[in-house]
Amino acid sequence: MSAVKSYAAVDLGASSGRVMVGRVGPDSLELAEAHRFPNRPVRVPEGLRWDVLGLYAGVLDGLRAAGQVDSVGIDSWAVDYGLLDADGALLGNPVHYRDPRTEGVAEKVWATVPAAELYAATGLQYAPFNTLYQLTAARSTAQLAQARRLLLMPDLLTYWLTGEQGTELTNASTTQLIDPGTRDWAYDVASRLGIDLGLFAPLRRPGDPAGLLRDEVLEETGLTWPVPVTAVGSHDTASAVAAVPASDERFAYICTGTWSLAGLELDAPVLTEESRAANFTNELGLDGTVRYLRNIMGLWLLQECLRAWGETDLGALLLEASKAPALRSVVDAGDAAFLAPGRMPERIAEACRGTGQPVPETPAEVTRCILDSLALAHRKAVQDAQRLAGHAVDVVHVVGGGTRNALLCQLTADACGLPVVSGPTEAAALGNVLVQARAHGLVGDLPGMRRLLVNTQPLTRYEPRGGTERWRAAQARLAGT
Repeated sequence: MSAVKSYAAVDLGASSGRVMVGRVGPDSLELAEAHRFPNRPVRVPEGLRWDVLGLYAGVLDGLRAAGQVDSVGIDSWAVDYGLLDADGALLGNPVHYRDPRTEGVAEKVWATVPAAELYAATGLQYAPFNTLYQLTAARSTAQLAQARRLLLMPDLLTYWLTGEQGTELTNASTTQLIDPGTRDWAYDVASRLGIDLGLFAPLRRPGDPAGLLRDEVLEETGLTWPVPVTAVGSHDTASAVAAVPASDERFAYICTGTWSLAGLELDAPVLTEESRAANFTNELGLDGTVRYLRNIMGLWLLQECLRAWGETDLGALLLEASKAPALRSVVDAGDAAFLAPGRMPERIAEACRGTGQPVPETPAEVTRCILDSLALAHRKAVQDAQRLAGHAVDVVHVVGGGTRNALLCQLTADACGLPVVSGPTEAAALGNVLVQARAHGLVGDLPGMRRLLVNTQPLTRYEPRGGTERWRAAQARLAGT
């Protein structure tokens, strides 16, 4: 038996998908891209939808490009789902979490289960697009009435690959229908809100078998039987946090990309009223861990600005932004006002104008405003998480796409007053691969997975440059104090 095995990690983000191939041995870990494809949501008359058939085609193309592998795992963004009818056929394109159908729904939910009770039972922060609110918004629709099964996005694609249905736990924990203490469904919440948990397939844990590739998939991809599919941390943040290259240090993490997810890895949830008021979430991770974090709007702000500006040299823009005045204007990077697509430079200018700050005018000034604002949001999230959880940290690990943005990493170190270790960039894919490898006995526990990452992945360290008083003043200015 070969000491090195190959694993295909299907990693789907909000703007692109990729199939990565990881080769893992007892002391080795290599990752290569087999195929990358766009993820373009489509606005149709009934609202904003995911092109899930296009995504599935990209997955099949990626598996064909990957060549023979020992296992496949799928991770993606959270909360969204597809509905199947009694024959197992998809009922329409899955709704995008940025679709406005959940506007005002939370208040209706809280009239039945008050917000404080909901948090105490599920530990999930308020976000208007949580699956619970989506299901409430869909309650009177013909589509939901016909549905006999609900599959979260990575579980839907797994079903198409294997014919097997399941609900992976780390992603299920983002639905606001899981009890983070029992790591099972929040039965009382679902009952009170009239949500049928029978719609969900049985829960799976990372590392559980999820079926074998169907004969038709083998034929289309050129792979040879049997190829197992393994349940991984199918919420991409769960996979990314599993790939934080920490040794024995006390660490915070920031998973950067379209969103910034900033927080701590804990042994138990924090379900206090103070935690709820601070809008921290308790999502489930590997090996009984809890991802205690806050959602921050992330590089979505810059992505939308780049889309508005058209063809732009990002490297030159970031260089110019690095020379722009620091902390001249900042916005709340968690403000729901920035959630929808479109007009992002104008909305950032409006936010600055509304708070009496200088209005950024050039692309470089807007970019600096965004990066300063993200670093400030990272600072507040890391500070608040330590205070609320009673868990001090000595270093901040930044993983994901934002590791390519050296200016953001340095500003985060400056804002937090802590060293930042940046890397790996493809953290979600690496975490995905490592869970598959662990299922085959190639790596050990979570600390063992992380030691392998430390020993094999390129990392960059950023030291804080001082000036924490300026960041404290900017934070106070933004809070209006």
